[in-house]
Amino acid sequence: MAADIRIVRETPLAPAEAWRRLTDWERHGEVVPLTRVTVTTPPPVAAGTVFVARTGVGRRIGFDDPMEIVAWQPPRRCRLLKRGRLVIGWAEFEVRPLGGGGSRVEWREELRVRGVPAVADPVLAVLGRWMFGRAVNGLLRDRS
Repeated sequence: MAADIRIVRETPLAPAEAWRRLTDWERHGEVVPLTRVTVTTPPPVAAGTVFVARTGVGRRIGFDDPMEIVAWQPPRRCRLLKRGRLVIGWAEFEVRPLGGGGSRVEWREELRVRGVPAVADPVLAVLGRWMFGRAVNGLLRDRS
């Protein structure tokens, strides 16, 4: 079993700009609490790119969430596989133009945490929707 997460947002941003903001991997660390993201594969970003989200306090308390891009179709779709010791599953987002301007972003995740029983999946899904919804909002928001 896994926690299924789906987030949909509409933004006045053009699709290319929404895509640029969502794929600014290091910036994800600014919008996810206690997290730093490091891209470990040299540019350009493409399928096969690997990055690691390190969540925690200091070096000893925390965990790494390594991810690999397995589908890269700019500026429309990106799919990641989570390959960590603790967090596994996948994440995918799509950016589509809205009639009259702007974009629609749909972010989906299937998330499992090793050692956490399936009975906790509904709680994990609620927490995931809160955290990833907050992250998507932050990424799409102007920094100014």
